[in-house]
Amino acid sequence: MVAASQPLAAQAGRDMLARGGNAVDAAIATAAALTVVEPTCNGIGGDAFALVWMRDDSGHGQLHGLNASGVAPASLTREAVLGEGHEKMPLYGWTPVTVPGAPSAWAALSERFGRLDFSELLAPAIRLAREGFPVSPVISELWQRAEARFRPAFTQASTQAWFDTFTPHGRAPQPGELFRSEAHARTLESLAQTRCESFYRGELAEKIDAFSRETGGYLRAGDLAAHRAEWVEPISTNYRGVDVWEIPPNGQGLVALMGLNIMSGYDDLHGRDDASVLHRQCEAMKLAYTDGHRFIAHAEYMRTPVAALLSQEYAATRRNLIGEQALDPFPGEPEAGGTVYLATADGEGNMVSFIQSNFHGFGSGVVVPETGIALHNRGHGFTLDPDHDNTLVPGKRPFHTIIPGFLTRQGEALGPFGVMGGFMQPQGHMQVVMNLLDFHLNPQAALDAPRWQWMGGRRIGIEHGYPAHLVREMAARGHDMELAFDPTGFGRGQIIIRDPRTGVLCGGTEPRTDSAIAVL
Repeated sequence: MVAASQPLAAQAGRDMLARGGNAVDAAIATAAALTVVEPTCNGIGGDAFALVWMRDDSGHGQLHGLNASGVAPASLTREAVLGEGHEKMPLYGWTPVTVPGAPSAWAALSERFGRLDFSELLAPAIRLAREGFPVSPVISELWQRAEARFRPAFTQASTQAWFDTFTPHGRAPQPGELFRSEAHARTLESLAQTRCESFYRGELAEKIDAFSRETGGYLRAGDLAAHRAEWVEPISTNYRGVDVWEIPPNGQGLVALMGLNIMSGYDDLHGRDDASVLHRQCEAMKLAYTDGHRFIAHAEYMRTPVAALLSQEYAATRRNLIGEQALDPFPGEPEAGGTVYLATADGEGNMVSFIQSNFHGFGSGVVVPETGIALHNRGHGFTLDPDHDNTLVPGKRPFHTIIPGFLTRQGEALGPFGVMGGFMQPQGHMQVVMNLLDFHLNPQAALDAPRWQWMGGRRIGIEHGYPAHLVREMAARGHDMELAFDPTGFGRGQIIIRDPRTGVLCGGTEPRTDSAIAVL
């Protein structure tokens, strides 16, 4: 089974399973295809993370974590950014561009766990880029929004290639219109032939370096050559008897786990439409997110241990702050010491939770001419506060929003899940997990259910599917409720759950976008 946010990408992964590939092969093919058919949220120039459940010959399974996020270039210093006149990290242009890690994730996953030849995995993406594909409705809408935003904003030489690449007819494509990119196809062919080496230590690295030098960027060939995807130990918390797994910092998965820790102390959760339940959820996420923004950074720079933030004792101190009225959140004092998501599962019990992103839609706006490579803007996640753990330092990874999730029970895999969408992601993770475990919804119903989103202070965005009386009760508790009719800001998720006894897969796919599940 492959669950992804675009049908053609899901089909690309399904085709790998049909050829004898495993869940990892399917994930790589789907991810590569998504860079073509959903450029509004991800690309070759983005970052990626993965949680991979693999069984050995004896049938024993183990969860592996992969952090393929890149670091700040060697010349990108806090002083240089301040010297440009910025008071905070900008969103567009070369300044927020860190080393892209997505291609390294594909190569690392294939090398360690893949079964098929690497070039075979990228063949569907190459074909889609060269022959063209009909742009799906939600992607078209996001593409048009991006163009309207970029026309007045992109005035630098470094961002002009965005229009040549993504609006070749002078506009964003309409729904159903065929879109082709020969440059993207050639780049994918180079990656396929070199197992992505050309991006970091070859012809593509040289093109990126040359364009950066020509247009005032910080990224250099040496920065690309130094990059390696890193295998990491996943972190977890136990919620209602199920272990919920996330990638450790620099990712924000820790926020979802802290929110669940706070909620685990409540045994009287009577239903999704109970105002006291929704109030507690929102308050728990406020507190968890406030801590996340204060303490999460590149792991080597964090002065507060992950274990302290995940301790039940600390969760209890935060839970005790939640009363009947909305609070203004503040960080605690623990003991010191635009994204795409996909899920795959094969018939052998292997499963992958994979996420990649350019951040803020198309990313920085910097597109390397004649390559189709749109570079992300993950450096926007840094702060320029010199006393903050997440302050900009060359060679350091920024605070990262994209997070894959995974569920296990008593050492057996249940399956991958994720909700993409910037700072909505840990909020979506907590809501989906609670939908599954507290409210006993199946994967599709868990994704179909309306969502809420903490938006800072006492502001809560809430989808129109919630009953009106619940919105009124939340307002009476002091929340500033904002009813939303546009679903694109509430995340887009995928879930695959495997029955450990029968091996039957149950999938759910996101109703808020052009998602699909492909089954073999």
